[in-house]
Amino acid sequence: MKRVLTLLVLLLAVVAGGGAWYFHGKQPTRSGERHLAGLEKPVEIRYDDRGVPHIRAQTEADLYRALGYAHAQDRLFQMELMRRLARGELAEIFGAKLVDTDRLFRTLRLGEHAEAYAARVDRNGKPWKALEAYLAGVNQFQDSHPAPLEFDLLGIRKRPFTAADTFAINGYTAYSFAVSLRTNPLLTFIRDRLGADYLRAFDIDWQPQGALAGPALAAGDWKDLGRIAQLSAEGLEDAGLPQFEGSNAWVVSGARTASGKALLAGDPHIRFSNPAVWYEAHTQMPGSELYGHYQALTPFAMLGHNAGHAWSLTMFQNTDLDLIAEEVNPDDPEQVRYQGRWVTMEKTEQTIRVKGAEPVTLTLRRSPHGPIITDALGKAAGKTPIAMWWAFLETENPLIDAFYGLRDADSLEQARAAAEKIHAPGLNLVYANAHGDIAWWAAAKLVRRPEGVNPLFILDARRGEAEKPGFYPFSANPQEENPARGYIISANFQPVSPTGIEIPGHYNLPDRGRELDRQLADATVKWDRNNSQALQLEAKTDYYERILLPILADLRSQVGEGEDRALLERLAAWDGEHSLDSVEASLFNQLLYEIARAAMADELGADYFDTLLSTRVLDHALPRLVADARSPWWDDRTTGETENRAVILGKAWQATLAHLREHFGKDPQGWAWGTLHQVTHAHALGQQKPLDRLFNVGPFAAPGGHELPNNLSQRIGPAPWPVTYGPSTRRLVDFDDPLHSLGINPVGQSGALFDRHNADQARDYIAGRYQPMRMSDDDVAAHAEGTLHLLPAD
Repeated sequence: MKRVLTLLVLLLAVVAGGGAWYFHGKQPTRSGERHLAGLEKPVEIRYDDRGVPHIRAQTEADLYRALGYAHAQDRLFQMELMRRLARGELAEIFGAKLVDTDRLFRTLRLGEHAEAYAARVDRNGKPWKALEAYLAGVNQFQDSHPAPLEFDLLGIRKRPFTAADTFAINGYTAYSFAVSLRTNPLLTFIRDRLGADYLRAFDIDWQPQGALAGPALAAGDWKDLGRIAQLSAEGLEDAGLPQFEGSNAWVVSGARTASGKALLAGDPHIRFSNPAVWYEAHTQMPGSELYGHYQALTPFAMLGHNAGHAWSLTMFQNTDLDLIAEEVNPDDPEQVRYQGRWVTMEKTEQTIRVKGAEPVTLTLRRSPHGPIITDALGKAAGKTPIAMWWAFLETENPLIDAFYGLRDADSLEQARAAAEKIHAPGLNLVYANAHGDIAWWAAAKLVRRPEGVNPLFILDARRGEAEKPGFYPFSANPQEENPARGYIISANFQPVSPTGIEIPGHYNLPDRGRELDRQLADATVKWDRNNSQALQLEAKTDYYERILLPILADLRSQVGEGEDRALLERLAAWDGEHSLDSVEASLFNQLLYEIARAAMADELGADYFDTLLSTRVLDHALPRLVADARSPWWDDRTTGETENRAVILGKAWQATLAHLREHFGKDPQGWAWGTLHQVTHAHALGQQKPLDRLFNVGPFAAPGGHELPNNLSQRIGPAPWPVTYGPSTRRLVDFDDPLHSLGINPVGQSGALFDRHNADQARDYIAGRYQPMRMSDDDVAAHAEGTLHLLPAD
């Protein structure tokens, strides 16, 4: 970082002395002419008032080559960072602090899997040819332009982007959905070290209506698993990279809309970052048009719409990653038992290059069940190897075929066929078209497991729990097409299979989905873009009632008169709205943390309690805990007495007020939600002061909150509450006028520092405003800020 700071000071001095040309060369070019090798015919790119490219090409190859070129000039550093994360190469540019993150991602084998996938993919298929053209456009921009500022600051050398890099980033996306590395060790620790009575607080049973003896692990093994859980959460935060968390999406049929046409709304919930996760582009060629949202180094839109159809995504959250405690041969620690015999684990060595330090050698092992995830800890790993079975590594998973197919999928049959090609990560595909169809498919390759096996815990290889008899057919996946009620909601809650199979998963609270359902079920409402905006921005659910109602009597019994009692009664009368001026929202969220800490930290210890705070199971546990006055969690193990719920709640309330008063003043008006709940869009170089002032965008006072429809979510913890993730875009597509749909980017379209479109949407986003996603030719022309002509090279 000293080198970065020194170079940055020098660069700023150069600018102050008249060297503005340096930064000018780093900016996107949105007008003029450029020659590209490989183009068959000229391509026109018009840039609108948000910096979104509108690409018009005559051939598919030209379209994707131009898309790659445009994408690279706005987001080249993001592409570089994402491939380095996926391949475990961050320490090479950031130094030793990212070695542990690199170890983890090397252990996931994303790079190896990507290389193998690239070697066997059908090179005659249209998706592959489109990917090749796109990558050619990315590399032509990189070869012909000055490197982004971040390349200079970090000393990054340019190297070509490959198809394997794209597939590795797809793997990172799949991994970021997988919360098992954090949750399974925690639940297994509670089951095996605390006992079944403590598990009752956690909602881990399958609910058929919709809404096991484990491995003997040593103390060192539990420490390993706790560290793996921490690495899984910390690595992405330290690198300032997005992580996929949850989402809202719904579709409404014409019978329920003001226009009589279908309407789609979607807002995928992803960790905030700068640049934002999505890159918007409008592409046209003869016979095909799409307004798409693209991930770094990926040519196929994961969200999209046109005049004929639209789709959005949410996380399915099925469990597609199992952790398996292997049985080790006592005579040979490199052998594990598999199907009744000892098998030697595969072993490879890799070298992690470290900036400013010696390289680190990493030994990786693989059992027949999958990679040994505890190898991420190196020599510090305990005696029990923990293998990782992951559907992403074990299925065919033709993701590029799926999203290539969605581009022109204007019928249910075409969209359903695309959904069936999504194997991992599990995604809910929510769909509507101009014919009036609405649909939802939970898209994933669902694995069969032995009867009675619960993959939310670490599985015991000795008992055959890790075996996989095969996969269910796609027809068993949860799905709906044109339901009679006239709408479909997807909000990460547990779905139900049409065949009745159980689908274990780390599902979110049902409250967010229930609030959406409560409003969409009102038959007196006709839905349009205006009331759909209000629903996307809804800032309350009934969760606060589920927490407060069971405990108000106990709290009142523990709190005397005066200001403390007045604040409690103020909270009791609260309607749950997380508005910027709400003091009650701050009281409630601090109390949530203090209840969890007072009840659970003494049993779990510091490391596992910290892991608990980063999981979804805590959201489920707290309403169940507060409703159970006899739960063993209420006893504080650090005292010589046996506490009850009322005593612990009284301590939690006093701790709530003490924290707020100590850190934010004695006047409760200083505790307003918008003062304590803020969002900053963090850049990878903004993780350290004073670079945060230059590269980060924000902070902004943020309404909404954790698991509300406006899911500007904070971790359960003590105030202040930095917003960690939220709607990565908000989209509304009404098929009464699909060419004038609405959306918003949380930061801006461009990833280039000092570019006018780097952060021009941040204030509109936090204020709940929308921007037009321009598609009509007149609209694009009226708001064009420049036209870039790409011409075939001579």
